[in-house]
Amino acid sequence: MGEEFRFFVGIDWGSETHQVCVVDAEGAKVLERPVTHDGEAITELVDRVLALGNSKPEAFAVAMEAPRGTMVEVFLDRGAAVFSINPKQVDRFRDRYTIGGAKDDRLDAYVLADSLRTDRPLYRRLALDDAAIVELRGLVRARGEVQEDVLRLGSRLREQLHRYYPQILELGSVYEDAWLWEVFELAPTPEQARHLQRAKVGAVLGRHRIRRVNADEVVRTLKKKPVPVAPGVVEAGRRHASLVIDRLRLALEQRRECDRGLEALLAGLSSVESGGDEDSSGQKAHRDAEILLSLVGVGVVNGATMLAEANRLLRDRDYQSMRVLTGTAPVRRQTGKQGKKGRPAPVHMRRACNPRLRDAVHHWANVATQHDPRAKQHYARLRAKGHSHGRALRGVADRLLAMLFAMLKRGELYDEARRVPAAA
Repeated sequence: MGEEFRFFVGIDWGSETHQVCVVDAEGAKVLERPVTHDGEAITELVDRVLALGNSKPEAFAVAMEAPRGTMVEVFLDRGAAVFSINPKQVDRFRDRYTIGGAKDDRLDAYVLADSLRTDRPLYRRLALDDAAIVELRGLVRARGEVQEDVLRLGSRLREQLHRYYPQILELGSVYEDAWLWEVFELAPTPEQARHLQRAKVGAVLGRHRIRRVNADEVVRTLKKKPVPVAPGVVEAGRRHASLVIDRLRLALEQRRECDRGLEALLAGLSSVESGGDEDSSGQKAHRDAEILLSLVGVGVVNGATMLAEANRLLRDRDYQSMRVLTGTAPVRRQTGKQGKKGRPAPVHMRRACNPRLRDAVHHWANVATQHDPRAKQHYARLRAKGHSHGRALRGVADRLLAMLFAMLKRGELYDEARRVPAAA
């Protein structure tokens, strides 16, 4: 079991009040109380818990469902060991203590504390991340929220225009084409489009450097016969679309600000420290960020997501756990007659994973199949065997992850010259 702890603390996290339960090494309750979410109450609780039995902080093990938060940070800062577990596993542990389906905060806190005492290997030990990684994680998640806003607002704008002005949708994407929004503001209704001047449209296209369409095409498209609508629909749609465009501009500017912040943070993480230790080959040891960003298809957003969400796995070179967390490791179900007497065991996509990491690795593999010859070949072989597009991309991602961890262990950057001749 490794370290021996004298006390085990279970914390059921709540929005305003948290339930705390402490058991000793024999499983007897020694403390049980709620604590409100404010600085004074939390500090008082931690002091009281760590004072039990005149023990040192190293004698306490804390169990929570959340892998980060105020309680995690304060106990880690005081020197206690903190562990995290999936809420689904806690739900299974609860069945040990009640068969009637009872569920309350006191029971959950006790289940966390006692199961940590008896089943510690099933928990994941936590550690404080570097300040740069914490900042990177916050910015990655903020960017994800802004991107969701962009897609949501773009869908609303498209729905309004499709209702009374569908011809403008033929010119481009209303989700991100800022020039199309300016054209809409010049002629927000089909009636006003009939009087739209070509020179004004040409000025908009020139300002945004749009060459795939010219002013004549834009004017001709907007002057198409409008769809018949009920009285008042055009004016209502125009007002709604104008409001959505203002919000879309703000969301896109916030996304660009997040991207600039990610680039700056990654530049700091990937820089080689002056005077750093040298490896066996005499070359400077590269930071993990620099190695990750050197791979084809990773990019700023995907690289930042992987560093933020899986920093500890990358640091520990834990390839197998990374496969599980990204969803590239499949799930094999062998039960009953399946997988026996010549019957193949069904293999399914893993859904219990980190969705942000899964999306990042998916996009990485997708770009790699377009720009990396070896990844493109591997994708083609999997498709030829009858695998779906998603299954083939997961196979490519699994191989890319294996290559990434081999590079991390050797401290080497990606070298295209070492792979392209072999692919040829």
